Amino acid sequence: MYKINKNSNNIEEIKQLTFKELGFRERDHLQEWIRKNPGCLKEEFLIIQKEFSGFNDTNERLDLLALDRSGNLVVIENKLDDSGKDVTWQVLKYASYCSSLNSSDIINIYNQYLQIENSKESAEEMLQDFFESEDYEQILSSSTHQRIMLVAGEYRKEVTSTVLWLINNYGLRIQCFKASPFKMSDSVFVNFEQIIPMPDAEDFIIGMAHKNRSTIQKKEELKNRHHLRLEFWKEMLSEINLVTDLYQNVNPTKDSWISAGSGMSGVTITLVFTQKYIRIELAIWGKSQEGNKMIFDYLESRKNEIESLFGESLVWERMSNKRMSRIKFEKTGLNAFDKEDWPLMIDFVKNNIVKFEKSFNKSIKEVNTKFKKEGVV
Repeated sequence: MYKINKNSNNIEEIKQLTFKELGFRERDHLQEWIRKNPGCLKEEFLIIQKEFSGFNDTNERLDLLALDRSGNLVVIENKLDDSGKDVTWQVLKYASYCSSLNSSDIINIYNQYLQIENSKESAEEMLQDFFESEDYEQILSSSTHQRIMLVAGEYRKEVTSTVLWLINNYGLRIQCFKASPFKMSDSVFVNFEQIIPMPDAEDFIIGMAHKNRSTIQKKEELKNRHHLRLEFWKEMLSEINLVTDLYQNVNPTKDSWISAGSGMSGVTITLVFTQKYIRIELAIWGKSQEGNKMIFDYLESRKNEIESLFGESLVWERMSNKRMSRIKFEKTGLNAFDKEDWPLMIDFVKNNIVKFEKSFNKSIKEVNTKFKKEGVV
């Protein structure tokens, strides 16, 4: 690595050293840098535990445990200047241990970590913010894959060849990052570079690995909840678009919710389903928690008028300690992953979505005008 000197129109070498030469240690330094800045691994992660040893019948502990934006567990193993020859076997064991963790386990593990870190936040609040969804438990329970990330200064051939074999033949999601420290004068730098698979070829390699899987595995994928969600929303949208224009520009999604604008920024009319209910809600989720609560309070002051227009009582959830507030109308006892329940869920939305929207129209226009004049939104 070189530094460009514009004045002399020349380059100056930035010397690459080892972590050991610089006096850095694996647990005290490299692990902490990644824990505090997981984005250095080129992706957004939520660290939920460090030095985790909560596995049954073993005292082994993994360095860092994280979640990616899809809800997959990510095992991050750090080695300083040398990967060693057994690290692949080590992380495969960790991934197998993590495969038995359910959503409740993950939430408990994260809460323990937050307590150790003396955080005032709860796992539930942090997960909701990270996934930008109140249905974080469903995201966690529907994500059944474990990812592996290795970080080291250098990799032995035994490791790189095994990793490539596992990726190409079994489609495992494993990434190797090379951590390289540099020094120039009194300044010390570190660079994290993904070397396996090469970033430009990662999608191709993963695609080829998937292609090599058996017909049985492909059939199982079709049963995956993502496919069911997509199919569910296709049917739902085709029906509700007959009665309202709200979702005309909304496409089917693999998520458990779809949203349409309400006429006010940060406020949406959202349809949500889980294994327990189908729901129509006015979701108030702008960037400002204080602003969201002011909008909710204004609407709640019009509660009698809104519910009179709607024709039924609504559930008003201010959620004072969270950024989001919502007003909802739902039907319980219906499971979107059971196709037999789909007609009832579709009828529920078709019968209520128009009057739900109309019951809020006047009040949303009022609060939007009022808060714009006051500079709140």
